[in-house]
Amino acid sequence: MDELSRRKMLLAGGALGALGALGSATPAGARSAWNWAASGSVAGAGAPSDPQWVWDDEADQVLGAVIERGEVPRVNELLRTWTRNDQPLPAGLPQDLRQFMEKARQLPSWADQAKLGTAAKFNRTKGIYVGALYGLGSGLMSTAIPREARAVYYSKGGADMKDRISKTAKLGYDVGDLDAFQPRGEMIVTAVKTRMIHAAVRNLLPKSPGWTETSGGQKIPISQADVLVTWHSLPTFVMRKMREWKVRISPAESEAYLHVWQVTAHMLGVRDDFIPATWDAANAQSKQLLDPVLGRTPEGVKLTEVLLDIVAEIDGGLSRPLVSAFSRYTLGDRIGDMIGLSDEPLWEAAIATAWPLLVAFREGVIPLPLVPEAAWTIEEALRKFILVFLSEGKPIHLEIPDTNRPG
Repeated sequence: MDELSRRKMLLAGGALGALGALGSATPAGARSAWNWAASGSVAGAGAPSDPQWVWDDEADQVLGAVIERGEVPRVNELLRTWTRNDQPLPAGLPQDLRQFMEKARQLPSWADQAKLGTAAKFNRTKGIYVGALYGLGSGLMSTAIPREARAVYYSKGGADMKDRISKTAKLGYDVGDLDAFQPRGEMIVTAVKTRMIHAAVRNLLPKSPGWTETSGGQKIPISQADVLVTWHSLPTFVMRKMREWKVRISPAESEAYLHVWQVTAHMLGVRDDFIPATWDAANAQSKQLLDPVLGRTPEGVKLTEVLLDIVAEIDGGLSRPLVSAFSRYTLGDRIGDMIGLSDEPLWEAAIATAWPLLVAFREGVIPLPLVPEAAWTIEEALRKFILVFLSEGKPIHLEIPDTNRPG
């Protein structure tokens, strides 16, 4: 399909990738030396490389050449017609780009279609939890990752956050679609386009004075470590929170949900020896990569305010206190303070009491009479957020940037 409404996207629980509430006494931006064992990866072995110093050389070289030749506008126009996994690449693409994309669109040999199907059904049946966690947990917490916040803020997309959110959310929608990696699905297309966008940003951001002055010494953005940080903010964080909420998840569903994100990481260009093979391996890697990097930045605070302003468009700001309170409940006060969420004591107390009971009812643990009225108010507000937020029905086209943030 050529268009995807933002409403459909959010109905499926898509939202931009970010971090969960992971406590750490380590200063933001610092982490210990890389010691995660590749024996815990889907590859089962690998060189002891630190993903901090690994990027995506093949993609970076090809996209750098496309930008240098001034071909980005023509490529973007051609790629607007490439939307389904089974479609041939458009005629007229530069030969080096075509060769890269044909290789990049191939699923890994270890992809399991049965698990991918189970994951798609899981995303649908647990959509209220996944949607809330992606949107009001992970989405807002992207602003607490200094490198991600700065890369977003100073890149071309940072000038139009509403558009940026919808494009980032498309990956969240597509990965949870029933046909995600099937011929009629769109996830392969979305992953390849996202990988190319990352490569373009790696070529462009080092030329941005704003980014270079605030990058903390990083010379090239979006390393494999940075991609994995965002990766953990999605499946690792979401699974952890659903476990904390006592959502019923079978072993097969848990394994399948991990698998769909393993395949996604591969399709985004992450090396197989960096992709965790199990939840234990994922949690161990997350503690090393994700926990230490959380921090407050001026760019992150500004982006949080922009995101909350977009939320306020839904109903003139009436739901904004509830959104802030639910995010604090999901992410914790440390992260809430870090990104500038307002304190909402009344809503926070109501959510802390009512949400666990609502989850217990939905999971068949307690009967309806035990669910307080406030729980339904909270659920309705969340549904409204998911259904209405960015539901303008505009076409969403992932496009390669050829410049940084204007001005």
